[in-house]
Amino acid sequence: MRKLAFMLSLVTSVFFTSCSSDDNDIDEQAVSATCSDGILNGDETGVDCGGTCTPCEEGIASPETYAFEREDISTVDFSGQTTRLLMGGEFIAALSDNANTAERLLSIFSHEAGATDFSDPNLNASDKNIKSKTAASADLFAANATDQALIRADFDGWITAQVDEVFTNWEINASAGVAGQLPQGERVRYVNAQGLEYNQIINKGLIGALTLDQIVNNYLSTAVLDEGDNRANNDAGTVEEGQSYTAMEHKWDEAYGYLFGLNTNTANPVTGENNGDRFLGSYIGQVAADPDFSDLITASYEAFKKGRAAIVAKDYALRDEQAEIIQSKLALVPSVRGVFYLQSGKAALAEEVPDYGGGFHALSEAFGFIYSLQFVKNTATGTAYYSKTEIDALLAQLVGDGENGLWDVTSETLDDISENIATRFGFTVEMAASETE
Repeated sequence: MRKLAFMLSLVTSVFFTSCSSDDNDIDEQAVSATCSDGILNGDETGVDCGGTCTPCEEGIASPETYAFEREDISTVDFSGQTTRLLMGGEFIAALSDNANTAERLLSIFSHEAGATDFSDPNLNASDKNIKSKTAASADLFAANATDQALIRADFDGWITAQVDEVFTNWEINASAGVAGQLPQGERVRYVNAQGLEYNQIINKGLIGALTLDQIVNNYLSTAVLDEGDNRANNDAGTVEEGQSYTAMEHKWDEAYGYLFGLNTNTANPVTGENNGDRFLGSYIGQVAADPDFSDLITASYEAFKKGRAAIVAKDYALRDEQAEIIQSKLALVPSVRGVFYLQSGKAALAEEVPDYGGGFHALSEAFGFIYSLQFVKNTATGTAYYSKTEIDALLAQLVGDGENGLWDVTSETLDDISENIATRFGFTVEMAASETE
């Protein structure tokens, strides 16, 4: 049973704009409450200000940090997302250990509580896993079991192929049509017969299929935020059983956790650093290092804070506005990075002595980021920027229809795909190709 919280106290960093009036008979608290809804005072609100009430320019100020309390107890909880990000980090590392079997890698991906899949006993005890949240959003997959099954089969296939194709040729020098190792300076890259690194495809593909899909198509979706009695319970301050938060507050926090859950300062990630996140939390920082996209972290963080404050204030229109800001900003991470790696790969392969290790590594990352684009929602249309069919076509264009794959890719092909993505997302190839730290 849920209990009714009789008092709702906002975190001290959430401020509401108040209105001034020369009429001492006006209920200042009522006027302030109207302002908190972001509505101008006067006739629009039904409050008789006597013509002297100052309109509110903005109803809800952004909190200083992502910290919210009810009765002096924090209402922020995204522990489940932190758990999955930690699982993901160990999973990605395991893909580069050729002592692992396909069965073990698949077990890590679809972990069951009690299995010794991880180095952390807390992760082993958890009933959470990565696969169950892959291609699992309400907006894109609740009524699309076909694509969900195909996407999960893609990841299962890549995991198995890493063992069957790459691990078995670990000590062999790769060449066109032959899996094996390629030097990249002092490093070694391990590729399949087409020059693709499966571990990079899986890693970058999960940025879209796991973290982005869960953030923008699930937890920030009105279908999830307003599910069932969520809005009525949030209006009443009814918290989840045994918890300090309402269901709506928690859903918003879960979206936040998939982006900033492993930051060294989760309350203020702008001042913190990525702390082992192998997914969106890492690559948003890399894109933001490009001056053309430098506001990605700050704008996303501000929108998350303000959207959460709007939920506390029961201003659902403002909440949805902030969700759209987050969606539009996060859409740039896989699109910009995909073009960046296409151009990086092109440059490496165009050297007088082609750097196949560096070039194929970049193009494998590009492959994963392009795969992620099918999970990125266009806020103007409410649908994904690319369908799965369109993404499959782009990836087929990248790899080609021959046995040699990336060994035969041309600069023209890489430029064509780059232009396709950049045009659809509204930036230029030159902007995305800029060197970042």
